[in-house]
Amino acid sequence: MGKPDSDDIGCGNKSRKQSGHSNMKKGVFQSEAVKGNPFDGKNHTNEITMTTNSGSQPSCTFCKSKNGCRIVRSRTKVMNILIKSGKPQEAIVIFEKLIEGRHQPSLATYTTLLNALTTQKYFKPIHSIVSQVEEKQMKPDSIFFNALVNAFAESGNMEDAKKVVLKMKESGLKPSTCTYNTLIKGYGIAGKPSESMKLLDLMSTEGNVKPNLKTYNMLIRAFCKMENMSEAWNLVYKMSASGIRPDAVTFNTIATAYAQNGKTSQAEAMILEMQRNGLKPNERTCTIIMSGYCREGKVKEALRFVYRMKDLELQPNLIILNSLVNGFVDMMDRDGVDEVLKLMEEFKIQPDVITYSTIMNAWSQAGFLEKSKEIYNNMLKSGVKPDAHAYSILAKGYVRAQEMDKAEELLTAMTESGVHPNVVIFTTVISGWCSVGRMDNAIRVFEKMGDFGISPNLKTFETLIWGYAEAKQPWKAEGMLQIMEEFHVQPKKSTIVLIAEAWCFAGLKEEAKTLLSTVKTEQMTNSIEEEDNIPAKSSEKIYQKPHTNAPFCSLLQIPSISTSDQKGSALTSRKNRRLLRDGDLETPLLTTKFKCHTQICRYGEGFSIMCTQFQGQHGTYQLANSCTAGFLN
Repeated sequence: MGKPDSDDIGCGNKSRKQSGHSNMKKGVFQSEAVKGNPFDGKNHTNEITMTTNSGSQPSCTFCKSKNGCRIVRSRTKVMNILIKSGKPQEAIVIFEKLIEGRHQPSLATYTTLLNALTTQKYFKPIHSIVSQVEEKQMKPDSIFFNALVNAFAESGNMEDAKKVVLKMKESGLKPSTCTYNTLIKGYGIAGKPSESMKLLDLMSTEGNVKPNLKTYNMLIRAFCKMENMSEAWNLVYKMSASGIRPDAVTFNTIATAYAQNGKTSQAEAMILEMQRNGLKPNERTCTIIMSGYCREGKVKEALRFVYRMKDLELQPNLIILNSLVNGFVDMMDRDGVDEVLKLMEEFKIQPDVITYSTIMNAWSQAGFLEKSKEIYNNMLKSGVKPDAHAYSILAKGYVRAQEMDKAEELLTAMTESGVHPNVVIFTTVISGWCSVGRMDNAIRVFEKMGDFGISPNLKTFETLIWGYAEAKQPWKAEGMLQIMEEFHVQPKKSTIVLIAEAWCFAGLKEEAKTLLSTVKTEQMTNSIEEEDNIPAKSSEKIYQKPHTNAPFCSLLQIPSISTSDQKGSALTSRKNRRLLRDGDLETPLLTTKFKCHTQICRYGEGFSIMCTQFQGQHGTYQLANSCTAGFLN
């Protein structure tokens, strides 16, 4: 659904001269906003360029002539080539340069721009393009109209898509089969296959428009998407009755629906249906079936199917075989992994970094660090360059074995090999130092993240909090809240629970109660709900405490760590307490960047409260619940 099909963007592309022209009235599509998600994350200056230049006159004399400008024609051809090559963003840049050069885009240029923007899923400028075509009194042809229908359909704005079709008819242009196919696709995207069926009936009533193979395939895809398999099969029978034979796309679409719904055996049965219709299953067919079996956990069935592929005269690709390796690794089936590796040799397929990393991770999780290192060395010998994930797996292995110096050395090795360390491996190394009680080294690695320009995430801070809890330094654990605020990382329910456990672990249960009571429910509601709604991606626990009856490998297990930063406001500051007398006590928290101060607050003779403050680069922070009451002799 992502990239517009060539049939959609090139409707009527045989000849512009044969397609006819029409005058477009102003303001036809100005009333409705384009639906759908605008393209995010990329710097699109084209909309600003189009807006600022829409009323300007071209300075190029050739653009003003009837024959048009040779530069505009050649640039438009290049734009089309770039779109077909999967580089629509570069096509947009060429359009911008045309405008900057004071050239007048032709109707073909605007049509190509529409196709580029649609491919990018960037729909916001669509109305601006229509406005410019109107202002320049161009005569849209069927190619432009079909591109516009496709843009609106891809954006989910079917109301404007229908308006374009009506405008075509008013202009004397007849919608083609391609036009209706695009509308059918749009209703499929919108989850309204019943509307698509109405269009199929409408096509049958219009003499010059007949449904084709693409029409039926789009309808079948729409019903498969809604898991209405009976209606999908009815369409297969209907297309056969109308003299149109299903193709591989038809059966692959149905196979995908079965596989995605846990019915991969029925997906595999599509191979027989294809053969009955004189079709050969292709690589796409096999990938659908293999992925389905692996998704269902039926790895041995997937392996059986690989051998069946030989009979079908098809060769599995690396993606399929890597899925098999991963499946056998999850089952801890060493023989299965070895069999897949032999198949790779047989098919002359070179394992890639994913293959090696998957096997490395299996050995590492089982507690066999040396075997994991052996796989890593084999990867290097084969000429495959490890990526950040491979280094992270090796780091986890060293952490499990409590070989922390070697784990940290990987940060240097990565840099030397041209691989930039990420937050995952840094947090892994930090967790290792925390697990052996070396919080000074954990903080040193934490500070090193800044040298690499890497921001810590929630898991990084929770690792440090857990480390301070294990070290029975709960005041430092709670001190991380302020540092989190400096990095705009919002604490979650799990963060507060960790800190409360740190106070309990140190024997200060009242402090834990004070912390929990001072956290306002409404301030944590959003983040807690967000956290509870996110399904766990791994069964491993990052901060699980060792149990004496647990197996050795599970005690040292380190999880995959989320790389997404959780940003937002930190906890609100608590009520300040009156400080009557200062007594500084410097501690090595965050080396010289932060200093710890103890305050003694006296409230009458013999009774005092000891408070803790942290002085950092951005000011002095007092921990609200780090005050312990007592009597002085």
